[in-house]
Amino acid sequence: MNAQQVGGLNAQDMENKHLDPLASEDVADYAKDELGKLRHSAAHVLAGVLKELYPDIQLAIGPAIENGFYYDVDLEHRFTEEDFAAIEGRMREVIAGDYPFEGRVVSRAEALELFKHAPYKLEIINDLPADAELRVYHHYNFEDLCRGGHTATTGGIGVVKLMSVAGAYWRGDEKRPMLQRLYGTAWRAQEELDQYLYRIEEAKRRDHRKLGKELGLFIISDLTGPGLPLLLPKGEAIRYEMEQYVREVQRKYGYQFVRTNNIGRKELYIQSGHLEHYKDSMYPLMEDPEDPDESYALKPMNCPHHFVLYKSSLHSYRDLPVRYAEFSTLYRYERSGQLTGMARVRSLTQDDAHIICREDQVAAEFERRLKVVREVLATYGLYDYWLRLSLHDPKDANKYGDTTVWQQAEDTLREVMDRLGIQYIAVEGEAAFYGPKMDLMVRDVLGREWQMSTIQLDLVQPRRFNMEYIGEDGQPHIPVVIHSAVTGSEERTMAMLIEHYAGAFPLWLAPVQAVLIPISDLKHGDYAREVAERMLQVGFRAEVDDRKERMQARIRDAQLQKVPYMLIMGDKERDANAVAVRLRSGEDLGPVPLDQLIERMTQEVRERKHN
Repeated sequence: MNAQQVGGLNAQDMENKHLDPLASEDVADYAKDELGKLRHSAAHVLAGVLKELYPDIQLAIGPAIENGFYYDVDLEHRFTEEDFAAIEGRMREVIAGDYPFEGRVVSRAEALELFKHAPYKLEIINDLPADAELRVYHHYNFEDLCRGGHTATTGGIGVVKLMSVAGAYWRGDEKRPMLQRLYGTAWRAQEELDQYLYRIEEAKRRDHRKLGKELGLFIISDLTGPGLPLLLPKGEAIRYEMEQYVREVQRKYGYQFVRTNNIGRKELYIQSGHLEHYKDSMYPLMEDPEDPDESYALKPMNCPHHFVLYKSSLHSYRDLPVRYAEFSTLYRYERSGQLTGMARVRSLTQDDAHIICREDQVAAEFERRLKVVREVLATYGLYDYWLRLSLHDPKDANKYGDTTVWQQAEDTLREVMDRLGIQYIAVEGEAAFYGPKMDLMVRDVLGREWQMSTIQLDLVQPRRFNMEYIGEDGQPHIPVVIHSAVTGSEERTMAMLIEHYAGAFPLWLAPVQAVLIPISDLKHGDYAREVAERMLQVGFRAEVDDRKERMQARIRDAQLQKVPYMLIMGDKERDANAVAVRLRSGEDLGPVPLDQLIERMTQEVRERKHN
């Protein structure tokens, strides 16, 4: 279980899976296309250069990753960016040498001899099955244990640049040695590298942690605890609008809102199976002071609570589907090193829903839920996304049970996505223990992927909770449950939108929609406050900036705060019951009658324009 979806993987989880790439087929996929092979080859060149420049270094692993490569090394010398120039210079010389990459199969005995002074390589070799094929690849004066995926020669690598150095536990195990991980990027041409570096700088400019502080949206306090963001008034204004909008859409599609508690008895999570499968991601149980045999857990998910609601009354086949929705704060333990602003937290508010339906309703409800998700994303201006379909592993009967039931469920999901023409990638073995699921991966304006919506079929929980409905035959039947979050956690969605919009939220989401700037507070301040009061009364978030600063300075400050409308007023505007309108884009609309401006802004908010 990750910070945002029960049983799912977000981009950060996917990266963590690759800590031991030589034991993961997934990582080998990065080296299958042209850029992947180029980057994998660059990792080998980096390793060879490091061995040449630092003879005492111990090499661990070095895969191609998205947008680049890395190599994990063990060395007493601590690398800094000051070391990069010399390393990069030597890498460019090896690349220019156009040395061939030559691979060969070796016996286990030969491999053990080749790497007898390389403890990390020896561990990898010894952990592989006895019948595993072992390969080594050679270029220039360097040979490495590798499964392949290279350019023909070093000359095919293109351009490289070292990006950063970080710590990484060997094989992702915090009890193992802490290695140094050198990250690099490689591209076919300088132009591609320059474009990538621009995106990196733009990502820094858009970082939601940076903008969150500059725009006064949220804080994370050491006193309250890591991973527990606190929203300031402006941040809460955004969150409120997001929640009200999603509520509006879900009601339109027939969802009923409920409210459940933030804690539950241990027995609830034993019955659901979450305490068994996800205990490491839950906070420790809390003992009841009056009864040592009784204990409670902070709620890590809503589903068991919603099942209790369903079971509180009898249901006929005519009652189904039942669609429960809830905005609820959940608590999940994330390691401190994985916490990232509002994108990865320990306390999250999820726009959650559970659909309880008959088997013959599953396809229609799945499609209906996708429509909800796509409508919401379109309103946010997010049209670039794909689906990750997590399937069961047919070889793992202990976890997944009846293969026939799973296959039917997975076929249903595939049929719906094929009918809607949605791009998806199917991955075996990533489903949670109770059913296949779909994670919607959204690309922001910089092309970065964020996991947002989830839709998951549940083949297990209805039986665990003895959920029933009375069918047409008068007999009890077990329903199917669909778990779904529209955008995942509000915190993660807000982080994504801050970066997607670079803090310049569309009018309907903007925490301050208009700043009123009187030219002279003495002469025009009362009028500005009258206008602000009227705008507040009709529902706009408006503020008066009557500081003793020059007008241009106040306009500039409003632009830096990404305020959509700046309303300037002097004698002419006051006398004409108007305002001089400037947009944060710099466009000057000139004097506009106040009623006309209010109508313009009202229409813009009503349509929820995103640009």
